Amino acid sequence: MIIAQYFIEFIFYSFLGWIWESIYCTVKEKKWADRGFLFGPICPIYGSCVVVTSIVFSLIPALSDPSFPIWGTFIICYLGSAVAEFGTSWVLEKRFHARWWDYSHMPLNIQGRICVPISCAFGIAGVLIVKYLIPFVTDTRSFFNPYVTIFFSLILAMIFGADFALTEASLSALLKNVEEIHQEFNERAQGNYEKIAYYSARLSLNQKRILGNMKKYIPEKRLSIELAESKRKLIEHMKSRL
Repeated sequence: MIIAQYFIEFIFYSFLGWIWESIYCTVKEKKWADRGFLFGPICPIYGSCVVVTSIVFSLIPALSDPSFPIWGTFIICYLGSAVAEFGTSWVLEKRFHARWWDYSHMPLNIQGRICVPISCAFGIAGVLIVKYLIPFVTDTRSFFNPYVTIFFSLILAMIFGADFALTEASLSALLKNVEEIHQEFNERAQGNYEKIAYYSARLSLNQKRILGNMKKYIPEKRLSIELAESKRKLIEHMKSRL
């Protein structure tokens, strides 16, 4: 029962995260931007972070106590979001050789995966979520019949699983096509390089032959000129004697 509740909440929070990401990026880029990793309208990283936060704060009563300072909640959410973003970015890049976000242009970033300004924004959002959203969602659990909750969670799990499998297959196929194109490009580049090297070597060989012939021709030409000059002088000398 509790697992079914958390899974439904995971989908709900993921949907809210998708709405936030899509609106933010649409306004920023001035065109529609679907920021979901999956085909469906959800961002799992948001759902995962909020559900984990909900579990942690429920297991540690001191964190949920009204006397617990807001700055403490901020630090927990700040660090948690940074770890989640860095880990998710690293896994996606290793698996699909692509990045879904890049903070290289932001100050105080680490490998472009996380940065202080964005983590601070998530920390502030985390405070609002812990103080208002999580308690509201938790209070609604009693409104639903346990069997309805389990049935609904199974339906969502099948949809989510199919979406994830389809996304994985599509991205894997895309990655394979990109790798094939990259390999074909390298093979053609290598072939062109070998042709250029071959003709360059042939040209160098012909240049060497021409240079050798020129070196051979110059002494012979010089010798013929000297012989002609000697012949001319001999004829002039004989004419003078006559």
